[in-house]
Amino acid sequence: MDLTVWADLGWQAWFTLGVIGVIFTALIATEAGTDVVLVGGITLLLLAGVLSPREAFAGLSNEGILTIAVLYVVVAGLEATGGNTIIAERFLRRPKSVPSALAKMMFPVTFVSAFMNNTPVVAMFLPAVHDWAKQNRISVSKLMIPLSYAAVLSGTVTIVSTATNLLVNGMLIAEKGHGMHMFELTWIGIPIAIAGVLFVIAFNRWLLPERRAASDQFGDTREYSAEMMVDPAGPLVGKTIEQAGLRQLTNTFLAEIEREGEILSAVAPETRLYANDRLIFIGVVGSVIDLQKIRGLVPATNQIFKLGSPRVNRCLIEAVVSHRCPIVGQTVRDGKFRTLYNAVVIAVARSGERLNQKIGDIVLQAGDTLLVEADPAFAEQQRNSHHFYLVSRVEGSAPVNHDRAYLALAILITMILVASFTDLGMLKSALIAAAAMLFLRCCTSAQARRSVEWKIIISIAAAFALGSAVHNTGLAAAFAHSITGAAGGDAFLSLVAIYGGTLLLTELISHSAAVSLMFPIAIGTAAALGIDYMPFVAAVTTAGSLGFATPLGYQTHMMVYSPGGYRFTDFLRIGIPMDILCWAIAMLMIPIVFPLVPVVR
Repeated sequence: MDLTVWADLGWQAWFTLGVIGVIFTALIATEAGTDVVLVGGITLLLLAGVLSPREAFAGLSNEGILTIAVLYVVVAGLEATGGNTIIAERFLRRPKSVPSALAKMMFPVTFVSAFMNNTPVVAMFLPAVHDWAKQNRISVSKLMIPLSYAAVLSGTVTIVSTATNLLVNGMLIAEKGHGMHMFELTWIGIPIAIAGVLFVIAFNRWLLPERRAASDQFGDTREYSAEMMVDPAGPLVGKTIEQAGLRQLTNTFLAEIEREGEILSAVAPETRLYANDRLIFIGVVGSVIDLQKIRGLVPATNQIFKLGSPRVNRCLIEAVVSHRCPIVGQTVRDGKFRTLYNAVVIAVARSGERLNQKIGDIVLQAGDTLLVEADPAFAEQQRNSHHFYLVSRVEGSAPVNHDRAYLALAILITMILVASFTDLGMLKSALIAAAAMLFLRCCTSAQARRSVEWKIIISIAAAFALGSAVHNTGLAAAFAHSITGAAGGDAFLSLVAIYGGTLLLTELISHSAAVSLMFPIAIGTAAALGIDYMPFVAAVTTAGSLGFATPLGYQTHMMVYSPGGYRFTDFLRIGIPMDILCWAIAMLMIPIVFPLVPVVR
């Protein structure tokens, strides 16, 4: 191994290596947020002069990172209209177990991602999978990493699957005057995709974490009584309780059904739903919000349609009834709650008592907690009122506008097709789609602003800056030359080393930076050995598209990091075996598809 390349490194490279060590140690050994740790590392590099301010913050203007930020607005349109529920209905069926859920999710996502850029595919499926997991009482952490992996695994099935493939193809055209065709790497990508999906399904019990949200861990002592109605024009009519997904709801249960004056209690899973059935649910506040997101269920009271403000502009507000409230001792209906407060009671919680009644028939008592649907101004108007002890807005509780669900899906599908098959590009397509979501009222501007996960955006931008430091100081080149130099002139070992070097840099910096650095080394290695360059190009492309061990190497990993409640070590635990598996299959398939043969001169 040639060590001169390391001897020639300046202090900036060694300082950067030390900062990387500190970052990885902090991510593994502490509970500090990824964004905080990465920004702290970038701050050290900035103060030391390794990075200029322009380089440190260049990620915030990077096209890929801006695309993700805009995609969050597109996803907000899906969530606000219930479009994500339709995606779940079409692609995701009711699973019987976690392995079944993984199979039902990963195979469709892998197939779709083979023909589309994987970033919008993850953006499209993320809210649907999140809600699907909650409805089926599956830990979200069991599905989020597999979602990202499924989208990434098909990265080399077609050239359009990832930006990495297009980048390598562009460099190949510039170097050799020709590029790869659409299915050049297909017979390498298909075995990897199938083996990767099967590996996750088989070993999920040991390699995927079981994380629970803080709210689930501490629970909610308030049990609300909520009344919903089966929409006559909705998709639930004629379905059984089991088929409708109402049997295993998280933190809630169906207490009874009222049908034409008859009360059906102890509802069996095979009971079929009829139009206008009134369903009484008992559950915590979060479950009431989830009920309103189910397509085909609407609040049973018709009072919500009599409020002055558009429903899309409303939210849910919790209000604790005071002993001074003028309607204490009266039913919600007789007290004319809507007329008095311009708000509608959706659910009622009474400490220590289960209320299996229609909302309108509940006699209000001091201390009752009401979940009301109202304009956000209600909270400000009643906060200092003597009628309520406490008033607080429930975040993320805007009613779902199901009428625009198919419009939101049409915008999403158009965005993906335009980005995949025209020269407009992903960023411009996403900007147009986001504007369409706002203009066509699929979501509000407030929902769009709240949808952007700034923690993730900052983390990716900081990782981008860290990659620049590794590249600019010569540290990346030193790693690459050391790895390829260890092959000792053997063709197959050189192929293994090229793949390994690209993979390592993909995990440490980014896939685009890794392939940009390793491509010329791969071409030079092939020329030095006197063999065809395509096996080495295939190795660089495949390794650059298939990094699983850290959330830093691929942007879709960062997109699922926060929703899954993950720690840095969660990716290491399942990602390292995945990296090794894909590496092994690639080393088996690449020489078959592209034989390591001498160049005929």
